Amino acid sequence: AVTISLTVTGAIAGFVIGTVAAGPAVGVAVAGGVVVLAVAVIWFMAGSRAKEDFLKAYAQARRLSRLGRGRLPPATPLLRRGDRRYASERMRGALPGGEPGTLAHYTYEEISRDSKGRRQTSHYHFTVALCEVPESAVRVGELYCQRRVGFRFLDGFEDVFRRKQRVEVESEAMDKRFETFADADADPNWLRQLFAPSFIVWLSDHAPENFAFELVAGALCVNVKGHADSAAELDALCEAAAAVARRLREESAEV
Repeated sequence: AVTISLTVTGAIAGFVIGTVAAGPAVGVAVAGGVVVLAVAVIWFMAGSRAKEDFLKAYAQARRLSRLGRGRLPPATPLLRRGDRRYASERMRGALPGGEPGTLAHYTYEEISRDSKGRRQTSHYHFTVALCEVPESAVRVGELYCQRRVGFRFLDGFEDVFRRKQRVEVESEAMDKRFETFADADADPNWLRQLFAPSFIVWLSDHAPENFAFELVAGALCVNVKGHADSAAELDALCEAAAAVARRLREESAEV
């Protein structure tokens, strides 16, 4: 009622002022502008409240603790990118899939200046699930399963300039989706065993869209692009994190 009253009052005031200053046509235009602005504000407020209600309900249903906005530990390259980085939403506990960890809407910003010196900020949004697999640290210090970018025929040329070894897999489907790299001194035999056929099939056919993971010193960061806004997407990411963590844990335990 208050919003409607303010909108009507503002529209009438805009019509009167516009009419007196420049005629009825301008008065109608000003009144219409007031109404459009009010609708935009209401739409934004409703969207913000709906998102808040969803995140609250999601955390309660999964028995996760909401920590709200804050920072994430800079454990992997993704979590260290940009000039500024933060999580607009953080939830912690036993994630769907059974792995204890943190689920977050993460953003990093890159600041640049155009030819006239004007500051520009680019925002990059991700949904991340973080957990710990300390057993893997004795097997591999760093392991990155990245979203593929660029052309595959350039892999050999690009690898000349890399300090990481490319993990080759005999799967056309996985090769189209991912590029995988590990420490230069990581055991190639262990890496081949880690990427067993069943794990390759899961990555190729069942991992969420725009999925990737980073492992550094036992810290696992599973991520997808964008801020996931549905329970199904959040559950799928958490379950994917659990699947990767289990696979790393199982193979790390092999003698």
